[in-house]
Amino acid sequence: MTTTPSTAAPTDPVLTSEQIMGLLPHRYPFALVDRVLEHEPGVRAVAIKNVTLNEPQFQGHFPNRPLMPGVLIVEAMAQVGGLIVTQMPDLPKGLFVFAGIDGVRFRRPVVPGDQLRICCVLLSLKRQRFGKVKAEASVEGQLVCSGELMFSLVD
Repeated sequence: MTTTPSTAAPTDPVLTSEQIMGLLPHRYPFALVDRVLEHEPGVRAVAIKNVTLNEPQFQGHFPNRPLMPGVLIVEAMAQVGGLIVTQMPDLPKGLFVFAGIDGVRFRRPVVPGDQLRICCVLLSLKRQRFGKVKAEASVEGQLVCSGELMFSLVD
């Protein structure tokens, strides 16, 4: 997946952490999107997650070799995918949750000090309730994780 360059400088987020908290229901320790660099509601989003040693998962995963769990990388990608649909005016308001995960592959470990760059593109939206995104996460230009994530609106 290639992204077009943003006109915003790396220090000028399109969405700040405070704005992200207004769009997503996730809170500590599951708020996994720190800043949105590019955002086209209903189309695509590019965001970052700063990985720090202070995060609670590193106490046990693993004490002598801290690695970000793959499920949290996938969750971070899903949250960026969620940002694509949160500002679409035609969608009903509600909670979108995982409905499926296809073809997810992990290519290298993510460790404290890394900055995940997450790119998501909306592939489909059906009946305003079911969606699919293509997601990729990279660190310093190296692909870390990729796959397709499905979500569904719960009543």
